[in-house]
Amino acid sequence: MSDRSRSVLREAVPPPRTLLPAVLLGVLAGLSSVALLGASAWLIARAAEQPPVLYLQVAVVGVRAFALGRAVFRYLERLAGHDAAFRQLSRIRAGVFERMLPLAPDGLAASRRGDLLARFVGDVDDLQDVSLRIVQPIASATVVLVAAIAGLAWLAPASALAVGACLVVGTAAAALAQAVLAARADARLAPLRGDLQAAIVEHVQSLDVLVAFDAAADGRARIRRLGARLERATRARASAVGLAAGAMSAVGAFAAAASLGAVQPLLEGGRIDGPTFAVVCLVPLAIAEVAAALPVAIGSLRVVRASARRVADAVPERVPPQVPAPSGGARVPSGRGDAGDRVPAIQLRGIRASWPSVAGAGPTPVALEAVDLDLAPGERLLVEGPSGSGKTTLAHVLVRFLEYGGSYLIGGREARDQDPREIRRRIGLVEQRPWLFDEDVRQNLLFARDTATDEELLDVLGRVGLREWVEERGGLDAPVGERGDLVSGGQAQRIALARAMLADFPVLVLDEPTSSVDAERADALLRDLLAAAGRDRSVIVISHTGAPDGLVDRRLRLQPLAPPVS
Repeated sequence: MSDRSRSVLREAVPPPRTLLPAVLLGVLAGLSSVALLGASAWLIARAAEQPPVLYLQVAVVGVRAFALGRAVFRYLERLAGHDAAFRQLSRIRAGVFERMLPLAPDGLAASRRGDLLARFVGDVDDLQDVSLRIVQPIASATVVLVAAIAGLAWLAPASALAVGACLVVGTAAAALAQAVLAARADARLAPLRGDLQAAIVEHVQSLDVLVAFDAAADGRARIRRLGARLERATRARASAVGLAAGAMSAVGAFAAAASLGAVQPLLEGGRIDGPTFAVVCLVPLAIAEVAAALPVAIGSLRVVRASARRVADAVPERVPPQVPAPSGGARVPSGRGDAGDRVPAIQLRGIRASWPSVAGAGPTPVALEAVDLDLAPGERLLVEGPSGSGKTTLAHVLVRFLEYGGSYLIGGREARDQDPREIRRRIGLVEQRPWLFDEDVRQNLLFARDTATDEELLDVLGRVGLREWVEERGGLDAPVGERGDLVSGGQAQRIALARAMLADFPVLVLDEPTSSVDAERADALLRDLLAAAGRDRSVIVISHTGAPDGLVDRRLRLQPLAPPVS
């Protein structure tokens, strides 16, 4: 197991001050179970001797107290344990998300969304078993078993020795049998869940294309195959857990029989009485019930190890060289430029960049090379060129999603010496396919500026030409559908521009803003977008179809890079 996986496992254990109450409550619940069976056995055997009822009152009260205590302590243990575990899971999820942020989006482009979701949700959920089924039960069971064996030793040392031997041998055998039958299934459960989740997400997201090419049946068959493999692994693990539970029940019976054989000479010799004999013979059943948590904990350890490994590997350990490193204390604040202007001047010289490589696929070719660009405050620049010429790569370099070679000055300062987050507050990117959440129009705008009022939202929608359309659909509560399925491509671009204007970026980068509309409407959409952006900010328009004369101040044409010579 790697150091990162061990770190995840350690992080899944709640701190002692929150875990200790659950452990103590578990100890009280376990002791109540053992004491309940012992008091019941003594009461039944002593009552058979028909003593005065006064001699039985303490045992009667004890049986009632231990029965209530077992239920109450078990409930409080579950409550305290789950509260501590869930609080710890929230910290783990926040940590995974914080590790993702420096890499997003380009550093995670090779990750399958469904598998990443399974790691972020399912595998993190599995880590609750570290405290609920491993640390807490083992700690509680150990204390209870030691106390119970010590109590037996006080009554009959031979019985304690026999019961202890049966528990050691039986627990080891149950754990070994479970490992033999379910070790492979335990290790495969988490990866299989991730594969199934990824397959379902990919199938749903591309369902329209699959149906159009009559390939949906193959996708469904793949999902069924993965589901069948996950079902077999789940059944194998469940069978092994059931076998271990049955084995521990048998261990209880063997321990009771061994205790009976060990103390029978004591009863025949008159050194113990009948009620004590009944206690010594029946208490091993309760002790075995407590010990049954140990094989389950050992089996759960294999599952959480696999989940911890997947959580640790959800985010690469090292930031790819093609992605800007996380900002540190040595970073220079972006500021507002040398002249203090809100809209900075941008200058690129000899820019070179490439996309992060997929693990095991080798280095990726250069996607952008030797690009020079100048953008004065308030200027509009058109970057054009055929597909594969590096236009989108340039857009991601400008907002510091990708690392670059060469010189990139913002307001006279080198971009790599500034905090990428500050740069993204000044340079906003409206992507070719803007992401719209499955919410209403209001929520799709508010995350850009959560303090905006409805009137401000309607005003910015009016500036991008969508106010009447929104009002016709019922106002800001109008849904946009999953990933914007209920709006057209042009409307999605306008909503994305409205978000960027709410965020008040001094520099806007529009990546292929007309790619989702037909040629007849492309020029009109581009004209509306630039008019809405206004002259108080700089705009870089990236397009492979160009733009009408008069809309932009200057043009920059990129050419595809020649393939490397082998």
